[in-house]
Amino acid sequence: METRGRVFTLGVLLAVLAVLAGSALSATAAAAPDTSTASPADVTARRLTHAEREPGQWMAYGGTYSEQRFSELKQINTGNVNRLGLQWFADYETNQDQHGSPLYIDGVIYVSTARNVVYAFDGRTGRTLWKYNPMIHGERLRYNLGLVNRGIAAWNGKIIMGTIDGRLVAIDARNGRQVWSTDVIPASLGLGEMANHYSITMAPRVAKGKVFIGASGGEFGVRGFIAAFDAETGKEAWRFWTVPGDPAKGFESKALQRAAKTWDGQWWKVSGGGGTVWDGVLYDPVTDLLYFGTGNATPWNPRTREQDGGDNLYSACIIAVKPDTGEYVWHYQETPGDGWDYDAVSPMMTADLTIQGKQQHVILQPSKNGFFYVLEARTGRLLSADPFTVVNWATGVDMATGRPMVVPGARYRSDPWDLAPGVQGGHSWHPNAFSPQTGLVYIPAWEAYFTMAGIPPGAKVPPGFSLGIRMGAKVENLQPYDRQGVSGRLEAWDPVARKIVWETPQFANPRPTGGVLATAGNLVFMGNGGGKTLSAYDAKTGARLWSFDAQTAIFAAPISYTLDGVQYIAASVGGAAQGGYFAPTHARMLVFALDGKAVLPEPEPYTPPQLNPPPSTASAQVIAHGGDVYAQFCSTCHGVNGMQGRTSFPNLTVSPLLWTQGGFDGVVLMGARADKGMGSFAQDLKSEDTAAIRAYLIARANALKAGGPGAAAAAPPRQETGHAEN
Repeated sequence: METRGRVFTLGVLLAVLAVLAGSALSATAAAAPDTSTASPADVTARRLTHAEREPGQWMAYGGTYSEQRFSELKQINTGNVNRLGLQWFADYETNQDQHGSPLYIDGVIYVSTARNVVYAFDGRTGRTLWKYNPMIHGERLRYNLGLVNRGIAAWNGKIIMGTIDGRLVAIDARNGRQVWSTDVIPASLGLGEMANHYSITMAPRVAKGKVFIGASGGEFGVRGFIAAFDAETGKEAWRFWTVPGDPAKGFESKALQRAAKTWDGQWWKVSGGGGTVWDGVLYDPVTDLLYFGTGNATPWNPRTREQDGGDNLYSACIIAVKPDTGEYVWHYQETPGDGWDYDAVSPMMTADLTIQGKQQHVILQPSKNGFFYVLEARTGRLLSADPFTVVNWATGVDMATGRPMVVPGARYRSDPWDLAPGVQGGHSWHPNAFSPQTGLVYIPAWEAYFTMAGIPPGAKVPPGFSLGIRMGAKVENLQPYDRQGVSGRLEAWDPVARKIVWETPQFANPRPTGGVLATAGNLVFMGNGGGKTLSAYDAKTGARLWSFDAQTAIFAAPISYTLDGVQYIAASVGGAAQGGYFAPTHARMLVFALDGKAVLPEPEPYTPPQLNPPPSTASAQVIAHGGDVYAQFCSTCHGVNGMQGRTSFPNLTVSPLLWTQGGFDGVVLMGARADKGMGSFAQDLKSEDTAAIRAYLIARANALKAGGPGAAAAAPPRQETGHAEN
């Protein structure tokens, strides 16, 4: 798909009108440094530390080191937001979900898209300046929950990104060429095949010349960590493991030695421990500490990983370390001995609040477990914890101990429990925003339910996707909950008064919210992950003042910037195709300004590919072998019987590659579609294996087309639960 940008520039006129109307961008904008001659992505420690002095820029994932996602720009405000229109757009060459929140630095928008493709656009016109494709190794994609990327970092002329296949790459911001690439999970760690179970989807953070990154993979049996790398060379500086490993090999730190006392059994063999760092990281220059959240211990069911049920440190924690060395400073565990997939990796922010008459520098986090936490940033001391959505697994948090008061039945030891929030979370990775003007935190909040049921006593957790629960269990008259799925809303939370101030009506769909941006124009912008609408709300009342039909789902948080005296709102949009992998998603960069006149093209009619397989002529033995090999190497991505298990991957029963073995092998063995994320499996498969896989898929496609008995074996695409550890 050709990338195109369209612009209807009103820069000088709008700037004059803004001055005449008294609609100044901000007091500090006029005093911002002159960056007209700066080199691309000239982001330094000084600029990042004082990012609030340049409100027209968006140089870091959360806007500033505080990660409040608040823009001091106010040219666009409650009085004129109804005039907001599309200024330009630029299409992406992808049909996947877009989770990456963009950066804007000195005239250029940088954004990561699905499969780690990065674009640089001219901030005035939308013209593509360059595109970078890291050619991810598709053979490692079987151990991830999506092909998304949530964001990038900028430092000293480089754009830095973590990749799905476990690398950290630096890109020259001038031309899109790779500067360096580092394997975040190198062979020197001695993890063997388990190294392939890690993936990276989070946005890296950069501070003090170091890049900080974690990795996903908790459900695939990995051990969590966060690591620091030199921003100029990619060389590893330190690594902090979040859960203890095999005690016989010793512990990497005294902190892990203490943590090991909260585990029993042989957790390192059962599941690796979990505790992955897949989002929720920030550096705070006030305390000079790096904070990050950790994921659940694995498997989900604690009775499958140990006998006595310890706290399993440092899973489900917020942890503070020294950014120079990775030395442990403090931790707070939100969900001790977690049995509900309650990762503590939801985005955090720092803020200065007056609490009980005392000025406090705090960390704010609406967590996946449904509680809103306020912690003292320097010490980790719990200041408050309150439910911001429906919570039925605990009655509250004991402020004396900091521990949740768990409802006994919620542990699902004997009977299933209809959990709220479910494993989808009361909030997930979607960025929040905080407005110093209103004192409110704006949360993409969820009301979620998921039935938890343990596996039969004595049953072993199968290798691979480690959960330890019984899917599809039903709750019958055990509690006053009989709900399923997830619905979302935008919620304004007062962290001092500890209450909801306003909230929108529920968005009734299974993928309900996007990230949030707050502005000094008294506005809050948020997209709808289940719908196709970008909206602006009154930050004080929650009234919806403006909306735009984006023709696709919106997950990433918008940003705001100024150029030539004009304020813009930029949003990266795109959701999973409705109609299958081959359907268009209308994924784009959308940029808005007052009185913008650009118009999106009407979506073209789409006809999904039809079943048209060649005749099935292989022997039953070959087809059976193909089915076995397919199940081992292909089904995680392409689903049962090739029927698209996830929207990130195509339905193979309708693939034209079924007609030629040469074409099939060109993709599977030779990596002909590596640019699309389908790497070569030549190290895993032989030509006779791929011939058998193709024969198996041909047999399945013919059975589906005929509608005979074999068609029943081909399951339809499974529905996503909303679990978000990608």
